[in-house]
Amino acid sequence: MSPPIDDAAFVRAQYQTEENLRARKSAYAGAEGDDPREFAFEAVAVAAPQRVLEVGGGEGELAERILNELGAEVIGIDQSPRMVEIQRSRGIDARHGDVEALPFADAEFDVAVAAWMLYHVPDLDRGLAELARVLKPGGRLVAVTNGADHLQELWELAGRPSSVRRFTFRGENGEEALRPHFRAVARHDAHGWLTMDTDTIRRFAASWDELASLVTAGPFDRPLRVRRHSTVFVAEKAS
Repeated sequence: MSPPIDDAAFVRAQYQTEENLRARKSAYAGAEGDDPREFAFEAVAVAAPQRVLEVGGGEGELAERILNELGAEVIGIDQSPRMVEIQRSRGIDARHGDVEALPFADAEFDVAVAAWMLYHVPDLDRGLAELARVLKPGGRLVAVTNGADHLQELWELAGRPSSVRRFTFRGENGEEALRPHFRAVARHDAHGWLTMDTDTIRRFAASWDELASLVTAGPFDRPLRVRRHSTVFVAEKAS
Protein backbone atom coordinates (compact mmCIF):
# COMPACT_ATOMS: atom_id res chain seq x y z
CA MET A 1 0.00 0.00 0.00
CA SER A 2 1.18 3.54 -0.76
CA PRO A 3 2.04 5.84 2.15
CA PRO A 4 -0.83 7.93 3.52
CA ILE A 5 -1.45 11.23 1.78
CA ASP A 6 -0.44 13.14 4.94
CA ASP A 7 2.92 11.38 5.19
CA ALA A 8 5.60 14.08 5.20
CA ALA A 9 7.99 12.19 2.91
CA PHE A 10 5.19 11.47 0.43
CA VAL A 11 4.18 15.13 0.32
CA ARG A 12 7.78 16.30 -0.16
CA ALA A 13 8.23 13.89 -3.06
CA GLN A 14 4.93 14.89 -4.69
CA TYR A 15 5.77 18.59 -4.75
CA GLN A 16 9.55 18.50 -5.15
CA THR A 17 8.87 19.64 -8.71
CA GLU A 18 5.73 20.86 -10.46
CA GLU A 19 5.51 17.86 -12.80
CA ASN A 20 3.05 15.68 -10.84
CA LEU A 21 0.83 18.63 -10.02
CA ARG A 22 0.73 19.78 -13.64
CA ALA A 23 -0.05 16.27 -14.86
CA ARG A 24 -3.11 16.17 -12.62
CA LYS A 25 -4.22 19.71 -13.41
CA SER A 26 -4.02 19.08 -17.14
CA ALA A 27 -6.69 16.40 -16.83
CA TYR A 28 -9.18 19.09 -15.83
CA ALA A 29 -8.84 21.06 -19.06
CA GLY A 30 -12.28 21.24 -20.65
CA ALA A 31 -14.03 20.02 -17.50
CA GLU A 32 -17.81 20.30 -17.49
CA GLY A 33 -19.99 21.58 -14.67
CA ASP A 34 -19.31 23.64 -11.56
CA ASP A 35 -15.85 25.12 -11.10
CA PRO A 36 -14.75 24.88 -7.44
CA ARG A 37 -11.97 27.38 -8.12
CA GLU A 38 -14.64 29.98 -8.91
CA PHE A 39 -16.56 29.09 -5.75
CA ALA A 40 -13.36 29.56 -3.74
CA PHE A 41 -12.48 32.89 -5.36
CA GLU A 42 -15.99 34.22 -4.81
CA ALA A 43 -15.83 33.19 -1.14
CA VAL A 44 -12.65 35.25 -0.80
CA ALA A 45 -13.92 38.21 -2.84
CA VAL A 46 -17.17 38.65 -0.92
CA ALA A 47 -15.15 39.26 2.26
CA ALA A 48 -13.38 42.23 0.59
CA PRO A 49 -10.12 41.32 2.34
CA GLN A 50 -7.12 43.59 2.74
CA ARG A 51 -4.74 40.81 3.77
CA VAL A 52 -4.94 37.17 2.67
CA LEU A 53 -2.91 34.10 3.61
CA GLU A 54 -2.80 31.10 1.31
CA VAL A 55 -1.25 27.89 2.62
CA GLY A 56 -0.14 25.12 0.27
CA GLY A 57 -1.03 27.19 -2.78
CA GLY A 58 0.86 25.12 -5.34
CA GLU A 59 1.85 27.22 -8.33
CA GLY A 60 -0.02 30.25 -7.02
CA GLU A 61 -2.78 30.75 -9.60
CA LEU A 62 -5.41 31.62 -6.98
CA ALA A 63 -3.07 33.86 -5.00
CA GLU A 64 -2.14 35.74 -8.16
CA ARG A 65 -5.80 36.24 -9.05
CA ILE A 66 -6.60 37.56 -5.57
CA LEU A 67 -3.66 39.94 -5.81
CA ASN A 68 -4.57 41.23 -9.28
CA GLU A 69 -8.37 41.32 -9.12
CA LEU A 70 -9.00 42.19 -5.49
CA GLY A 71 -5.92 44.28 -4.78
CA ALA A 72 -5.36 42.49 -1.49
CA GLU A 73 -1.96 41.81 0.03
CA VAL A 74 -1.36 38.07 -0.37
CA ILE A 75 1.19 35.98 1.48
CA GLY A 76 1.79 32.36 0.48
CA ILE A 77 3.17 29.66 2.78
CA ASP A 78 4.35 26.36 1.32
CA GLN A 79 6.60 23.53 2.44
CA SER A 80 7.90 22.99 -1.10
CA PRO A 81 10.84 25.23 -2.07
CA ARG A 82 9.89 24.76 -5.73
CA MET A 83 6.29 25.90 -5.17
CA VAL A 84 7.60 28.94 -3.27
CA GLU A 85 9.88 29.73 -6.21
CA ILE A 86 7.02 29.50 -8.73
CA GLN A 87 4.71 31.61 -6.59
CA ARG A 88 7.37 34.30 -6.28
CA SER A 89 7.71 34.35 -10.07
CA ARG A 90 4.04 35.36 -10.14
CA GLY A 91 4.67 38.29 -7.83
CA ILE A 92 3.41 36.59 -4.67
CA ASP A 93 5.12 37.17 -1.31
CA ALA A 94 5.71 33.44 -0.89
CA ARG A 95 7.63 31.97 2.02
CA HIS A 96 8.75 28.52 3.08
CA GLY A 97 6.77 27.37 6.11
CA ASP A 98 4.42 24.90 7.76
CA VAL A 99 0.71 25.37 8.44
CA GLU A 100 1.18 23.60 11.79
CA ALA A 101 3.48 26.44 12.95
CA LEU A 102 2.58 29.60 11.07
CA PRO A 103 5.18 32.38 11.46
CA PHE A 104 2.63 35.11 12.19
CA ALA A 105 1.12 36.85 15.19
CA ASP A 106 -2.50 36.37 16.19
CA ALA A 107 -5.22 38.06 14.12
CA GLU A 108 -3.08 39.17 11.14
CA PHE A 109 -5.33 38.13 8.21
CA ASP A 110 -8.86 38.81 6.99
CA VAL A 111 -9.03 35.58 4.97
CA ALA A 112 -7.03 32.36 4.86
CA VAL A 113 -7.19 29.92 1.96
CA ALA A 114 -6.34 26.21 2.08
CA ALA A 115 -7.25 24.69 -1.28
CA TRP A 116 -6.74 20.95 -1.80
CA MET A 117 -4.05 20.75 0.87
CA LEU A 118 -5.50 20.13 4.34
CA TYR A 119 -5.57 16.37 3.69
CA HIS A 120 -1.76 16.60 3.48
CA VAL A 121 -1.41 18.00 7.03
CA PRO A 122 -0.16 15.35 9.51
CA ASP A 123 -1.79 17.03 12.53
CA LEU A 124 -4.95 18.45 10.98
CA ASP A 125 -6.37 19.79 14.23
CA ARG A 126 -3.17 21.70 14.94
CA GLY A 127 -3.11 23.12 11.42
CA LEU A 128 -6.71 24.31 11.70
CA ALA A 129 -6.00 25.84 15.10
CA GLU A 130 -3.11 27.78 13.57
CA LEU A 131 -5.26 29.04 10.71
CA ALA A 132 -7.94 30.18 13.15
CA ARG A 133 -5.31 31.86 15.32
CA VAL A 134 -3.90 34.08 12.57
CA LEU A 135 -7.35 35.17 11.35
CA LYS A 136 -8.83 38.40 12.66
CA PRO A 137 -12.09 38.19 14.62
CA GLY A 138 -14.83 37.69 12.04
CA GLY A 139 -12.30 36.46 9.48
CA ARG A 140 -12.88 33.42 7.31
CA LEU A 141 -11.10 30.30 6.14
CA VAL A 142 -11.87 29.08 2.62
CA ALA A 143 -10.93 25.39 2.50
CA VAL A 144 -11.32 23.20 -0.60
CA THR A 145 -11.21 19.42 -0.79
CA ASN A 146 -12.74 16.53 -2.72
CA GLY A 147 -15.64 14.20 -2.03
CA ALA A 148 -15.35 10.44 -1.69
CA ASP A 149 -16.88 9.89 -5.14
CA HIS A 150 -14.42 12.23 -6.89
CA LEU A 151 -12.90 10.48 -9.94
CA GLN A 152 -14.86 7.36 -9.04
CA GLU A 153 -14.76 5.89 -12.54
CA LEU A 154 -10.98 6.26 -12.68
CA TRP A 155 -10.56 4.35 -9.43
CA GLU A 156 -12.95 1.67 -10.67
CA LEU A 157 -10.88 1.32 -13.83
CA ALA A 158 -7.81 0.77 -11.65
CA GLY A 159 -9.70 -1.81 -9.58
CA ARG A 160 -8.96 0.01 -6.32
CA PRO A 161 -10.97 1.84 -3.67
CA SER A 162 -10.56 5.59 -3.90
CA SER A 163 -7.81 7.06 -1.75
CA VAL A 164 -10.11 10.03 -1.05
CA ARG A 165 -12.08 7.82 1.32
CA ARG A 166 -9.02 7.79 3.61
CA PHE A 167 -8.51 11.57 3.60
CA THR A 168 -8.61 13.18 7.03
CA PHE A 169 -10.18 16.23 5.36
CA ARG A 170 -12.70 15.50 2.61
CA GLY A 171 -16.19 16.60 1.71
CA GLU A 172 -17.78 14.13 4.07
CA ASN A 173 -15.80 14.95 7.23
CA GLY A 174 -14.48 18.49 6.67
CA GLU A 175 -17.22 20.24 8.63
CA GLU A 176 -16.61 18.01 11.63
CA ALA A 177 -12.92 18.95 11.58
CA LEU A 178 -13.65 22.68 11.24
CA ARG A 179 -16.40 23.08 13.85
CA PRO A 180 -14.15 23.09 16.96
CA HIS A 181 -12.21 26.07 15.60
CA PHE A 182 -14.84 28.24 13.91
CA ARG A 183 -18.16 29.83 14.83
CA ALA A 184 -19.97 28.82 11.64
CA VAL A 185 -19.23 26.53 8.71
CA ALA A 186 -20.97 26.58 5.31
CA ARG A 187 -20.35 24.24 2.39
CA HIS A 188 -20.72 24.54 -1.36
CA ASP A 189 -20.46 21.37 -3.45
CA ALA A 190 -19.16 21.53 -7.01
CA HIS A 191 -20.12 18.68 -9.34
CA GLY A 192 -19.13 18.00 -12.91
CA TRP A 193 -17.45 15.65 -15.36
CA LEU A 194 -14.08 15.08 -17.01
CA THR A 195 -13.49 13.37 -20.33
CA MET A 196 -10.20 11.47 -20.23
CA ASP A 197 -8.61 9.79 -23.23
CA THR A 198 -5.92 7.12 -22.96
CA ASP A 199 -2.98 9.55 -22.83
CA THR A 200 -4.68 11.70 -20.18
CA ILE A 201 -5.41 8.66 -18.02
CA ARG A 202 -1.81 7.47 -18.30
CA ARG A 203 -0.34 10.90 -17.43
CA PHE A 204 -2.64 11.30 -14.46
CA ALA A 205 -1.88 7.79 -13.21
CA ALA A 206 1.87 8.38 -13.48
CA SER A 207 1.52 11.21 -10.96
CA TRP A 208 -0.16 9.08 -8.29
CA ASP A 209 1.31 5.80 -7.06
CA GLU A 210 -2.02 4.13 -6.26
CA LEU A 211 -3.09 4.48 -9.89
CA ALA A 212 0.18 3.12 -11.28
CA SER A 213 -1.57 0.15 -12.90
CA LEU A 214 -3.14 2.59 -15.38
CA VAL A 215 0.17 3.94 -16.66
CA THR A 216 0.24 1.19 -19.28
CA ALA A 217 -3.53 0.72 -19.56
CA GLY A 218 -5.41 0.79 -22.84
CA PRO A 219 -5.53 1.99 -25.46
CA PHE A 220 -9.25 2.50 -24.89
CA ASP A 221 -11.85 2.54 -27.65
CA ARG A 222 -13.48 5.70 -26.32
CA PRO A 223 -12.73 8.42 -23.73
CA LEU A 224 -13.68 7.73 -20.14
CA ARG A 225 -16.30 9.94 -18.51
CA VAL A 226 -15.19 10.64 -14.94
CA ARG A 227 -17.19 12.46 -12.29
CA ARG A 228 -15.81 15.42 -10.34
CA HIS A 229 -16.92 16.32 -6.83
CA SER A 230 -15.20 19.02 -4.80
CA THR A 231 -16.39 20.82 -1.68
CA VAL A 232 -15.62 24.42 -0.73
CA PHE A 233 -15.98 25.06 3.00
CA VAL A 234 -16.30 28.62 4.31
CA ALA A 235 -15.53 28.73 8.04
CA GLU A 236 -16.16 31.95 9.98
CA LYS A 237 -14.19 32.89 13.08
CA ALA A 238 -16.12 34.43 15.97
CA SER A 239 -16.13 38.24 16.07
